[in-house]
Amino acid sequence: MDLYEYQGKRLFAEAGIPVARSRLATSIAEAREVAREIGLPLVVKAQVLSGGRGKAGGVRMAADEMQLVAAARDILEMAIQGRRVAALLVEEAVAIERELYLAVTLDRHRRCPLLLFSTRGGMDIEEVAREEPQALLSAPIDPLTGVRDDQVERVVDAATAGVEGGDARALGESLTEVVRRVWELYRSKDATLVEINPLVVCASGQVLALDAKVSLDDNALYRHSGMEEWRGVEDERERRAAEAGVKYVSLDGDVGVLGNGAGLVMSTLDLIAGAGGRPANFCDVGGGARAQQVVAALAVVLSDTRVRAVLVNIFGGLTRGDEVARGLLDGLAAAGATLPVVVRLDGNQAEQGRALIAAAELANVAAAADVDDAVERVVAAVNGGVAVPGPAAHGGSAGPPGGLA
Repeated sequence: MDLYEYQGKRLFAEAGIPVARSRLATSIAEAREVAREIGLPLVVKAQVLSGGRGKAGGVRMAADEMQLVAAARDILEMAIQGRRVAALLVEEAVAIERELYLAVTLDRHRRCPLLLFSTRGGMDIEEVAREEPQALLSAPIDPLTGVRDDQVERVVDAATAGVEGGDARALGESLTEVVRRVWELYRSKDATLVEINPLVVCASGQVLALDAKVSLDDNALYRHSGMEEWRGVEDERERRAAEAGVKYVSLDGDVGVLGNGAGLVMSTLDLIAGAGGRPANFCDVGGGARAQQVVAALAVVLSDTRVRAVLVNIFGGLTRGDEVARGLLDGLAAAGATLPVVVRLDGNQAEQGRALIAAAELANVAAAADVDDAVERVVAAVNGGVAVPGPAAHGGSAGPPGGLA
């Protein structure tokens, strides 16, 4: 379960991680109340469960009340990566001297928590990690013993390089405390991510967490009374997907993707991007999905109004192609969906599934010869309005001119 920034900062404050003064606001009037309480200047931040807020204009400085009103009005009217902004975090502005990056995350490859630190925090940390991996310090954490002294020292040494005297000592002491408290928060709340970006050194010498990104393990929520109630409205699709036994992730494009297995789904997303398309979301139905799970997964994918076409990519092992086809047809009928749908079925009972799709004779649904064909056609359907002509569904006809088949 991903938390909003204001929720993450509530946990930070409880854990003793220093944060700037702030309050949640859902209206211009409430933003003005924060200004009277905290004082100007302020920073107005969109509260959405997605990245890229700053680049989208969802984080703005307000030096006076006029700027505050304008920022609150504009941001509350925004959608960032398809997600409407329903609330703002209005926070005191601080004088920043340096921006750092600190996180503890789950390293699935090593199967242990991982400490991450960089002296180059801020909006482009992903580019730093990709282009200059040496600028990102990483250290696996033994979950039984926690963060070691030498690991903390590496963070402090990196952060205090070039800093002299008392300033270096003060910064080192502050960072030592923050690193240990971030780890303790991660451990105690069964988190999969606790990220501070940026962790800033203020002109006053104070260290503050200016952002908070926290993800909790859904499977451990029963151990934390009241945390389930923190689930945001934006998580509604994730909740519906989880109830159906499938996994859903929102992205920022216009092609919905339904597949089975993380590897297959991720490779499909890469192929779509490589063909000039942009996935809007994906739903992974996993292995052995029955028709009703496919119905539920399709409903979640289609509930995103940005979706202009859907790619279904199923390679059947435990999952049967005929079950997928039944679920797909039932789901499209229930939703009354007429947008283009391209289906690639292979493996267990795939021929029977393709036959069911062909027998339905839906003008907006086509079966593809393989995944490359499916990707090419669904991207063409979105970018050009029609799909690239291709093989008709098994037993079907070529379909009307300009149609999917």
